Amino acid sequence: MTRDARDRTRLAGLGLSALFVVLAGKGGYLAISGSTPGHAHSVAKAEAPVRADIVDRNGELLATSVTAYSLVANPKLIWDAGEVAHSLKGVFPDINVATLTKHLSNETREFVYVKRGLTPRQRKAVFDLGLEGLRFEEESRRAYPRGTLAGHILGFTNVDGKGIGGIEYAMDDRLKAGGEPLRLTIDNGVQSAVESELSAAAAEHDIQGGAVILMDAHTGEVRAMASWPPLDANRALDLPLDDTARLNRATGAVYELGSVFKPFTVAAALESGAIKPTDIFDVRTPMEIRGYTIHDLHPISGTGTVTRIISESSNLGTVHINAALGPRRQKAFLGALGLLDRAPIELAGSASPILPERFDDLSSATISYGHGIAVTPMAFLEGFSAFANGGERVAPTLVADDARKAVPVRVMSALTTDMVNAMMREAVLTGTGKRAEVAGYRVAGKTGTAEKPTLGGYDDTHNVTSFAAIFPYDRPQYALIVTLDDPKVGAERGDTAALNAAPTAGRIIERVAPLLGLAPRFEGVRPAGAELRSASDERSSL
Repeated sequence: MTRDARDRTRLAGLGLSALFVVLAGKGGYLAISGSTPGHAHSVAKAEAPVRADIVDRNGELLATSVTAYSLVANPKLIWDAGEVAHSLKGVFPDINVATLTKHLSNETREFVYVKRGLTPRQRKAVFDLGLEGLRFEEESRRAYPRGTLAGHILGFTNVDGKGIGGIEYAMDDRLKAGGEPLRLTIDNGVQSAVESELSAAAAEHDIQGGAVILMDAHTGEVRAMASWPPLDANRALDLPLDDTARLNRATGAVYELGSVFKPFTVAAALESGAIKPTDIFDVRTPMEIRGYTIHDLHPISGTGTVTRIISESSNLGTVHINAALGPRRQKAFLGALGLLDRAPIELAGSASPILPERFDDLSSATISYGHGIAVTPMAFLEGFSAFANGGERVAPTLVADDARKAVPVRVMSALTTDMVNAMMREAVLTGTGKRAEVAGYRVAGKTGTAEKPTLGGYDDTHNVTSFAAIFPYDRPQYALIVTLDDPKVGAERGDTAALNAAPTAGRIIERVAPLLGLAPRFEGVRPAGAELRSASDERSSL
């Protein structure tokens, strides 16, 4: 063999060797295998701790991390970016071919995300294509095995595993550090029952939205919190930003809640000595304040006792009581209840109240019966729970292992709470809250029906209805708020709290009381002649 021939053979061998090296490199990148393509990352990434699980108070799983795969590319190893992009379009129809081609043609990069969070079927389809310059990267992805259960509480994470809603956001540092599961205060069984009844109310009354919160008034632990429409945290990232399911109405929406504020007015007046429980008030003559007339749609017939003002929900009587109290003491009492600030719950997005610019005689009068002030259901329940805790308010919490232990704040005397609770018990036995009574569990509570505010006034065809309750009445431990946004009038249904929020509360209490370990008691729980029924006897009636 001539020297030229030997040289040509040697060069050919080197060329083939080089080709094998390139192919080996390309083959290795493909061997292991979601959402904007084109974000560059370093191939070598530090191993991060697996995000901690989230569990309920009993250790039952609510959120965990699972292995997922992302498709990544090295543009330096791709010969025909357009061909690769067009081929991947068959697996991922939402891919923009032109954009992906541009990113895959950028040979200054060695790492480009093509798609995050592949399904097993998508992963196999890509592998079967046998395209160069691609590989699968193993990642940790958040999963919520119970679907919509506690969705608004849990929140969700983005594709990079960072919390961007609910507890996932609020406790992000704790969760991303890994370790022991984060234990919440909710009980999955109780939470499921509450969500089920809220969903039933939504279907029955065709509501725009709703919220329910159940709280242990002694500890501040939230045992259940539901918002409607529900949220499936597994699909939250796919929802439009303006989708109403994203909003946690229990903590992120403010409402004028109406007559559920009346117990606060009466408690403030009793606590300050402005009135006595035996006082009588005019509940027949409309009152005018600076051109605004206050009257009762359904006036009380007979004597305007403080108990009847609560049980039969008299706006006029409440305004008379508030006149004896005065705006200054009213504002101070509401502030002590926490109603002038956002609720100190762990969830981000807890909304601040909407308050009048000043507490004058007119705003003070309307606030006394729950108009002219808008608060979240959570902020309301924080204050209302003092009636179930001997007059002490405890800050709410969703984290069972929270190092901060809420210090009770005395807002009113135990004597005042006993008097107001007796009035709310009468409201359930004989007044507007009769449909909330549950055999054996002795509910005390108050209805609230408020017209929805509009620009420059109120819409008398659309209401927000609520029922606030404590139970059991003789040994109160739990506080509950049910709020329904825009329930509709129709056959077998009405748009007042007595006809929708109250029966919903009754059905919730009937279901959760046994789960909370409360045994029913039937002796000595009602005056002679008072109706006592099970909440399951009827869904709703006019």
